[in-house]
Amino acid sequence: MTTFDFAPLFRTAIGFDRLARLMDNAATAAEAPSYPPYNIEKTGDDSYRLTMAVAGFSPDDIELTAKDNTLLVAGRVRNEQAKAEVLYRGIAARAFERRFVLADHMVVEGADLQNGLLHVSLKRVVPEALKPRRIAIGGGAATPAIANDSPQATANAA
Repeated sequence: MTTFDFAPLFRTAIGFDRLARLMDNAATAAEAPSYPPYNIEKTGDDSYRLTMAVAGFSPDDIELTAKDNTLLVAGRVRNEQAKAEVLYRGIAARAFERRFVLADHMVVEGADLQNGLLHVSLKRVVPEALKPRRIAIGGGAATPAIANDSPQATANAA
């Protein structure tokens, strides 16, 4: 895998701390484990849905936290005594932690757990102050001209 060193770029850039952090997170995310599997779907112009396969987890075992443009999904396994001896374990029931970087103005609308799939609804909510607004253009009325040719009016016009 090819790695890129962005240090020279950030040595001369001021105020791009968030961009540097995004680059670092993207580089480490490529090496992150792939458990649990997930899908990201675009469900509308400004709405998205994150779906994670979390078989064996109940809503009490999963914690969702949104902070500083990061969504953290963590699953904790409760220690329960096995009623029977497990001969083969094909269903992973291990703890996990996944981080997703959210774009500006993304909010988590809600989450739902059905049939072993965790669905997280996200939406982009742009504040009114940042939305584009139409600016009315005036008629451009001309400035009134001076009507008489008196020396006082000629001096004021110059």
